[in-house]
Order: sequence, then C-alpha cells, then structure tokens
Amino acid sequence: MKPSTLIKSAVPLCLAATLSMPAQAGWLDWLFKDTYTETRHPIVLIHGMFGFDDVVGVDYFYQVADELSRSGAEVYTIQVSALNSTEVRGEQAWAQIQDIIATSGADKVNIIGHSHGGPTARYVASLHPDTVASVSSVAGVNWGSAVADVYRQYLEEGSAAGGTVAAIGNAFGDLITWASSGDGLPQDLDASIDSLTTEGSVAFNAQYPEGMPGTYCGEGNEVGSNGVRYYSWSGASSFTGSYFDILDYISATTSLAFDEPNDGLVSSCSSHLGKVIRDDYDQTHFDEINQLMGMVGSDDPIPLYRNQANRLKNLGL
Repeated sequence: MKPSTLIKSAVPLCLAATLSMPAQAGWLDWLFKDTYTETRHPIVLIHGMFGFDDVVGVDYFYQVADELSRSGAEVYTIQVSALNSTEVRGEQAWAQIQDIIATSGADKVNIIGHSHGGPTARYVASLHPDTVASVSSVAGVNWGSAVADVYRQYLEEGSAAGGTVAAIGNAFGDLITWASSGDGLPQDLDASIDSLTTEGSVAFNAQYPEGMPGTYCGEGNEVGSNGVRYYSWSGASSFTGSYFDILDYISATTSLAFDEPNDGLVSSCSSHLGKVIRDDYDQTHFDEINQLMGMVGSDDPIPLYRNQANRLKNLGL
C-alpha cells in the first residue's frame, strides 16, 4: 500500500476513534476550555450604597458574575445592608464569606467591591487577612465623597429635615433589600453617609490603613502590610452620552458637587487604593457595574472585571 493511501485510510479511522472516546469529545472541551478568569480562590462581589445582589433577575453587577463564571471563576455575589456604616456592612460580609469558605472548601477569597463595597471589602481584609487573597476596589470611596460631604452639610444628623430624608432613605433601603432576598438587614442612612464623608473616610483609613496611599491621589502598595494584594480602578465621566439611561442624568447632577475629575459620585483620586490600574475610564459610577443593564460609555466594564480576574489568576490567587 502506498504511503499516501495509508494516510488517507488512517484519517477516518482516527476520527472515528476520537468520536467514540468515552468522554464523547470531553477532552476537546478540556483542550478548548476558556479558563481566562479561573482564579485559584473564589471571587466575592460586594455592592455599594443602595445596592443589592439582584432584583427581579437584574444583577447589581450586571452580567459580571456570569461572564467571570463562563471562563472558569467561582463567583459569589453577597447582600449586605443597602445603607449602613462600613463596619456593620463589613461584619455582614464577613459572616457570608465564612459560609462561602466553609461550603466551597476554599481557604481564601478574592473580593471585588464597588463604591461603598470598596471600604467594606477593606474592613474584612484588615480584620481577617488570612482569609482574603486580594481586594479590588471599583470606584471605592476610599478618601470620601464630595456628595456625602454636601449631604451632611445641608442635612445635619438629628435635624427635622435630616430625619425626614433618613426615614425615606431607610424605607427605600428596606424595599431594595427585601426585593433582593436580604429582608431583615438593618438600614441606617445617617451611618452610611457618615462613613462616606471625607471626615468619616479619613478616620476609617487611620484605623484600617492597609493598601491606602500615603497622600491623596497617590498610589498605595500592591501588597499591603497584612499580605493582602490591593487594586483599584474607576471612571471619570459624569455623563457618557447614553441619552436613554436615566442613571446618566443622576450622575451628571451629583457631579456638580466636585471640582475635580469624578464619575458622578466618587472622585478619581478618592478611588485610589493599592495598585491603581486606571482612574479615567469613560464610565459613570453606574457604568462601572454595567448599569443601566449594559447602557454604558465607550469603555465596556465587563472586560475590566475579566482582566482583573486574569491578573489574579496569573498571580496564583
């Protein structure tokens, strides 16, 4: 038999053998499996102020968990109080992280927190560094927010106007939490605002300094003194041209409280924590979590989460 004939005969035989393997092409699935975000430790997502895990099927981190899971990550989205102090939210997050560790068999987690979720994640990492591999802060309120400062300036805690607004805010927080299966979590708008003011944030940083820059708008250490890795990124657009996105109009209004680059609720410099990946994406505070349901600016947020997971994966985290 000629060599060419032998080869032609062997090809269909090899193909037939391949297709009849017990795994039914399972090895092909393995060969071409997308593992871009397959971190060693589970990823935990923590929402910000007025946040939730999901409401009527709409994720706070819209499509983020699905995209990370699709390429190998084990992802958990937790629900903490929509409105409360960083410390209260941090304790709630820690209780759930302990459950995640117990059920998943993991020894550590990678936390990604948005807005007030950034300091919340930092609180957990500072008190329990042995169970946190990394903290990634997305527009975290790490040096306070001018919006919280203005709120506290005009609505003093204990005043009649402040009490009325707080009551309305707490009721709305209860509604959000109930709709996202977190019924029973305490709401406290005043405590939330106090945590997010510049004064409150600076006091928090003094007690939990890991990953924080030494100066405003500086860059912190990638590896904190507690061994946890810290990262941050944020947007710097208050309106990205999504005319049908009502959230753009909210961020455009609140951005008037700032005199520096910001995403509508947090300044670029305030977002700095650990290694600063970038602080000027074309994203509002809501675009950073892919809201309103994917209506975002020119910088798609989903790849940022995927790239960060891949970064953690390559570091063995």
